[in-house]
Amino acid sequence: MSRKYVIAGNWKMNKTPEEGRELASEIASIISKDASVDVVVCPSFVALDRVSQAIEGSAMKLGAQNLYPKTNGAYTGEASPEMLRAVFAKYVILGHSERREYFGESDAFVNEKVKFALENLISPILCIGETLEQREANETLEVVKTQLLGGLEDVESQSMGNVVIAYEPVWAIGAGKTATPEMAQEVHASIRALLTEKYGEAIAEKVRILYGGSMKPANADSLLSQTDIDGGLIGGASLDSKSFCDLIQSARAAS
Repeated sequence: MSRKYVIAGNWKMNKTPEEGRELASEIASIISKDASVDVVVCPSFVALDRVSQAIEGSAMKLGAQNLYPKTNGAYTGEASPEMLRAVFAKYVILGHSERREYFGESDAFVNEKVKFALENLISPILCIGETLEQREANETLEVVKTQLLGGLEDVESQSMGNVVIAYEPVWAIGAGKTATPEMAQEVHASIRALLTEKYGEAIAEKVRILYGGSMKPANADSLLSQTDIDGGLIGGASLDSKSFCDLIQSARAAS
C-alpha cells in the first residue's frame, strides 16, 4: 500500500518567533504548493503563531512540540489543544525521548496526551525508541513494544488514521550517528507487525512510521527506500532551509 511520506521538522528550543517566521517562509517559498509529501514544521510555543501566519496558503502544515491533556486551568507553563488549534496546528509531537528523559514522562502520561490530542482533532506524532544501553543489551524490540502499546492504550481503530509513529533511536539523536537503513527497517517492520497484531493489517498498512535518528540529506535516500520507513522526524537538519528541503525532495523522489 502506498503511504504518503511525512517530513516533519522538530525545531526543539531553537528559533525566536522572527527567526522561525523567516525559516518557515524560506521553506514555503522553496517547496511552493507541492503537496505530494506532508511537510510539517514544529516550532516552540512562542513561535507558533508567527510561523502559522508565514505558512498560510502553502502546502506546509504546523505542529507543536507538546500539549497538556486538559482543556484549560491552573497548569502553569502548559498549552492546551484548544490553544494549538487556535493557531491552526494540525500535529503535535508526543513522547519525545527528551520529554521522557528530562521531564519524566511515562508511557501512561504520553498515552493520556495521545488520546486527548485525538479527541481534539490534532494528529499525534508518537515517539518511541531505545537508549544505547538498551540497544547493547538487545532490548530494542521489547522497549519499542512497551512504549508503542503503552502509548496507544485504549486508542480505537478508527482513530489510527490520524496517528503517526516516530521511531527515534535515542543513541542516534544529535550524535551524528544513524542506524543503518537495515537496522532502522528491522525496527520499523516490528512496529508495523505490532500494529497489525493490535489493529489488523488494513489499518497497520495505513499508519505512517517515521525515522527520527539523525536523518540528513546524505542518508535520506537510503533510509526512505526501506519498505516501512515513511518519512522522517528531523531535528538538526530542520533548522536549515536547504537541508530540510533536500530531505523533502528525497521523500518526493521516493514517492
